Amino acid sequence: MPAFRASSLLRSASALAVAALVGGPALAQQQDPGFFIPGGQRPAQPQPQQQRPVQPAQQQRPAQAPARPNTQAPAPLPPGQQPPDAVIGIVDVPEIQRVSTAFNQVRDEIERRRQRLNDDLQREQNNWREQQQQLANQRATLPPDQLRERERTLQDRITDSQRIFRERSRAIEQAAQQALQEIEQALGGVIRQVAASRKVNLVLPRPLVIFNDPPFDLTEEVAQQFNRVLRSVTMPPDATGGAEAPAAQAPTRPAAPAPAPATQQRR
Repeated sequence: MPAFRASSLLRSASALAVAALVGGPALAQQQDPGFFIPGGQRPAQPQPQQQRPVQPAQQQRPAQAPARPNTQAPAPLPPGQQPPDAVIGIVDVPEIQRVSTAFNQVRDEIERRRQRLNDDLQREQNNWREQQQQLANQRATLPPDQLRERERTLQDRITDSQRIFRERSRAIEQAAQQALQEIEQALGGVIRQVAASRKVNLVLPRPLVIFNDPPFDLTEEVAQQFNRVLRSVTMPPDATGGAEAPAAQAPTRPAAPAPAPATQQRR
C-alpha cells in the first residue's frame, strides 16, 4: 500500500476551490449596517458594488473546516531500517477538478444559488429605496411621531432582511464546503488506488514539479477513474425566498389611529 497522505495533496486545491465557488458581491452588500438611518439621514447614493473586501468567512475557512485525513499514518520504520526507494507519481488536482462532472455540478449549483441571492438582495434594496423616497416625500406633511414610527418600521425590515441574507450566504458557503469535502475524500481514494496499481509510493502535485517525463503523470488515469467513481454530489436544498417573507410581513404601517367602534357610542 503506498505510504502517502492524499488529504495533504488535496488540501490547498480544495481551499482554492471553496473560494472560487462562494466568492461574490452578495455578502459585502448585505453587511452594510447603515443603509437606512432613522431621522432623515440617508446616504446620498447607493453603495457601489466594487467596494468588496475579502469576505471574513473566507479568511477563517481553514480553521472552520479543516480537511479530514483519508488514510491512517504509516507505522514508523524500525531503527536502522532504510525507507523504500521512492516510486514517484505526479497528479494535477486542478486539472482533475476541471474535467470532473461532480465538481462542475457543484460549481454550477453554487453559482446558481449565489446568483439567486444577489438577485433577491438587489430586489430588496430597490424596495428599501422606494420606501425611503416615499418617506422623504411625506416628511413635510406627516407629524414627527408618525414619521419616526414609519422610519423605525422600515429600519426593522432592513435589519431583519440583512440578517436573513447573511444566513443564506453562510448556508451557500457551508453547502460548498460539504460538497468539496465529499469530492476530496473520493478523489483521495482514487489517487491511492491508481498509485497502488502503478506501485507508486510517493505522489506529488504537478505545480511543485519543474519537469517530469509523461510516464510519471497519473492525472489522466485518475481523472477517468474519478468520473466513474463519483459523478454527482447530493447537496442540501437551497433556502431561497427566505429574505422576502419578513419584508412582506413588515409593510409601512399606517400611523393614524383607528376610529372608536360604533357600539361604544350607543351607550
